[in-house]
Amino acid sequence: MATVTSDVATKKMLYHYITHHAHVHQELALLSINTLLKDCRDDSPTIRGLALRSLCSLRVANLLEYLTEPLQKALSDQHAYVRRTAVIAVLKVYDLDKVVITDLGLLDTVRGIALSDRDAQVAINALSVLAEIEGKESLANAGMLIPLLNRVKELDEWGLCLVMEIAALYVPKEPNEIFDIMNVLESCLAHVNSAVVLATVRVFLRVTLSMAEVHQQVYERIKAPLLTLISSSAPEIAYAVVAHLHLLVSRAPVLFAADHKHFYCRYSDPSYIKQLKLEMLTAVADTNNVYPIVVELSEYVADVDIAIARKSIVAIGQIALETPDAEPIVMRLLQFLELEQQHITAETLIILKDLLRRHPKHTMDITAALDQVDVMSVEEPAAKAAYIWMVGELGTLDPYLLEPLVEGFSQEESSEVKLEMITACAKLFFKRPPECQRLLGKVLEAGVADSQQDVHDRALLYYRLLQYDVKEARRVIVCKRGDALGSFAETHNSDLLDRLFDEFNTLAVLYQKPSFTFTDLSPPTTASQQDMPTAPETPTTQPATVSLDAAQTDLLGEELREDALP
Repeated sequence: MATVTSDVATKKMLYHYITHHAHVHQELALLSINTLLKDCRDDSPTIRGLALRSLCSLRVANLLEYLTEPLQKALSDQHAYVRRTAVIAVLKVYDLDKVVITDLGLLDTVRGIALSDRDAQVAINALSVLAEIEGKESLANAGMLIPLLNRVKELDEWGLCLVMEIAALYVPKEPNEIFDIMNVLESCLAHVNSAVVLATVRVFLRVTLSMAEVHQQVYERIKAPLLTLISSSAPEIAYAVVAHLHLLVSRAPVLFAADHKHFYCRYSDPSYIKQLKLEMLTAVADTNNVYPIVVELSEYVADVDIAIARKSIVAIGQIALETPDAEPIVMRLLQFLELEQQHITAETLIILKDLLRRHPKHTMDITAALDQVDVMSVEEPAAKAAYIWMVGELGTLDPYLLEPLVEGFSQEESSEVKLEMITACAKLFFKRPPECQRLLGKVLEAGVADSQQDVHDRALLYYRLLQYDVKEARRVIVCKRGDALGSFAETHNSDLLDRLFDEFNTLAVLYQKPSFTFTDLSPPTTASQQDMPTAPETPTTQPATVSLDAAQTDLLGEELREDALP
């Protein structure tokens, strides 16, 4: 009785209450059917739409017989609000009983509404229902897409994004069709909504994949809208745009090289945006802009945000690795060691290790800088290991620099540092035997007695190798270094970029990982993995207790000294 009221707000509240409890009290929900059916014939379109929405929201299967007649009438109602509600109601009924919708031919009715309804919002609602029931791929055909594209100026942001998603799945049959689609959507690139701009960019990129020259021109066309969005949007929206721009820059850095100043960090940028901009600056660096970019990155090294300072040093190092004439960049990196900041020194040492492999001609400069570094003040294991590796690889630094580390071998927690220490001392022994015989004996003795399995195994391997054949040990440990590395494998990840490009304008781009990695709880197992036998469990063993007595330690100093000399 309470629903028989002329007040729309009260009626809406009561209908909401009924629909909320209908699935629990289905018998009582039946009592409200007559009132709802009566309101579906009301003179007010607001009440008609409200009644139909409530009627289809009861979600009670045995009430379907009461829904079909008012639903069919509402699909052809004179008022757009009622038709919008009726189209969505079709999806609700389809969820309850698919056969009813098929038998009544309501899907064909909804398809006709999507193509020809005079109200754009009704058409978009119908399109959403079809996409939910049949899938967006089934709608990506000329008969459905072309009428929708001709109405893009009537659509709101949500409607535009849905049409763009379908257009991105469409495969044009001829070049003229591609140009027609881009001409129709050209105005959407200047839309105030970033979602519409990104959706339009996706369409432009997808439809021109088969035309390499046009595809490159598309990159030029979409630069201005994207660069405008990253400088004028709220930080959260700017991050989404920057993440997509980062993907495009990674795929085609040459096309964005002239616009590198747009990627400079602003003082007001959040850290998550700055990190992406640093990666983009690294990608677009070439012979024409490398030095201005390095100068800009050097300013960020002193940033109060340690993560940004570290990433700036990494960016400079990556640019140096890709630049043939990197002397000015190497000199600037060596200057960072003079700042005597823990995080700056650590990150610089790690980068110098790679630079030494890539640019061996700067060995003397790096050696002079390392001589001034107090290794005992370096706390990070990766940085300490990089320093030890360079000392052992160069062989020109004073080997006594490692003596404090060898003395504290047993207190060192990082296996990475211990392993590098053993290898460095072995290399120095072959390069400077008189100075390093005692040092090598100490580190091997400590390594063999170490509780960490990897450290124990390497120390024991080197000791037995030296016992067996000194020349063979020299060949294995001090192997000849090949040509300078052109690039590192970890800098090339084209497969990931291709996957992300296929999922442009999705969360995959923001997470920088394919969608299956964060949407599937258990990825499907491939056939090769299914056929793979399960490896038996390896029993846990403790390191063999092997110690070097005084006579064995002296063996390294006396018997091997002459053979170790080059």
